Amino acid sequence: MFRPISFSSMLGLLVLAFASTATAQLVVLPAPRLLTTMPMGGQVGTTVEVTITGENIENVTELRFSTPKITAKPVVGEDGKPVENKFLVTIAPDAPVGVHDARVMSRLGISSARAFSVGKLAELTRSEANNSVETALKLPANSICNAVMTKRAVDFYSFEGKKGKRVAVDCAATGIDSKLTPVVIIADATGQDLLVNRTGGVIDFTPPADGTYLIKVNDLTYQGGERLFYRLAMQEVAGDGPAPQQPSTTRVSAVSWPPEGIAGTAKDPEAEPNNLAAEAQKVTLPMDVSGSFFPAADVDTYEFSAKKGEVWWVEVASERLGLSTDPFVLVQKVTKTGEEETLSDVAELYDIASPMKVSTNGYSYDGPPYNTGSPDVLGKVEIKEDGVYRLQVRDLFGGTRNEPGNVYRLLVRQAQPDFALATWAVHMTLRNGDRAAFSKPISLRAGASMA
Repeated sequence: MFRPISFSSMLGLLVLAFASTATAQLVVLPAPRLLTTMPMGGQVGTTVEVTITGENIENVTELRFSTPKITAKPVVGEDGKPVENKFLVTIAPDAPVGVHDARVMSRLGISSARAFSVGKLAELTRSEANNSVETALKLPANSICNAVMTKRAVDFYSFEGKKGKRVAVDCAATGIDSKLTPVVIIADATGQDLLVNRTGGVIDFTPPADGTYLIKVNDLTYQGGERLFYRLAMQEVAGDGPAPQQPSTTRVSAVSWPPEGIAGTAKDPEAEPNNLAAEAQKVTLPMDVSGSFFPAADVDTYEFSAKKGEVWWVEVASERLGLSTDPFVLVQKVTKTGEEETLSDVAELYDIASPMKVSTNGYSYDGPPYNTGSPDVLGKVEIKEDGVYRLQVRDLFGGTRNEPGNVYRLLVRQAQPDFALATWAVHMTLRNGDRAAFSKPISLRAGASMA
């Protein structure tokens, strides 16, 4: 028997139908995440078996890299079937040295990236516990060991040192996507500490005598697990040059990083000694000089002539080169009366202020999720009088640090038209057939204008 449907009943059905459709549209498939590769890298010209871990990576079919010089194929078991989460990775002899992206392809799509390092040193992977002096793993010279940090323990390694022959010990962790905050110690054969590094840099060590030495590695808070992995390198260093460091990624903390508009090689090198006023290095503007904050408490002084009305921009790039430095610049005018010399301050230049507001909600919707400033220097110097001027550059963190690798580039140049585009990711997931739109105001540098 036919029964008419009331308006309220019809409205209820429509609401139910639309609610069902909306619920279906809100279903989002999980995104695959690649968390670890073991080992975390390899030597050029070799093939290495890599084991992966991750989330939502069932039925992985491929392991891909950001360079075609690294290829992978599944490991095949005795039954002729691929072994789950294991791949044979071949690194070509001409593969670029550095950090590359590794991703897996699964039925849910391509995964997030994980760092995979390529170097020229021989590689080994730790396979047994080495948490005591007696079980220390012997580390050959010019090699890298891939390992996972042991929880609530210290990993021990040993090497043979020669009196007066420099070695560089470097533990790559944060720069290769690890959760580890490494503490690296060089000790004598009994385990007594000789040198300690808690900042993640290179230990430049010259053995005082022939013999066996130990390298101790632990997490700062003694955490451990598969996501706290590291690559420990031990290399012999010839001459007096900077100690070599493994390739790694660096957290971006500046809107232009690496520094834009700087040539690969400086026009002039720093000429030591140039610490004192009488030793000031004579330069002509514009200038482009490469130098280093070495030795400890180093102050490099440059002298130049300038004319009234000139406007010069002074830039120092060091922290943006991936170094833990904090440059400072002082510009002074030199006035001579007979044999006497008077200095008057013209400008003090400190950090580069952030030109954009940092996100307030943690989701990057109203600004970048990072501070876009830098401890480096970028500032304007206006010349009020003809005369001779001196510029001093120093590292505010360098009072006690003897690190020749803490280099800088100093540029003094006039302003030129320029622009910079800064972008950042927002949380947006698109599947096949989906559409989405969002708007974001353009962010400009301080003092800039929109064309």
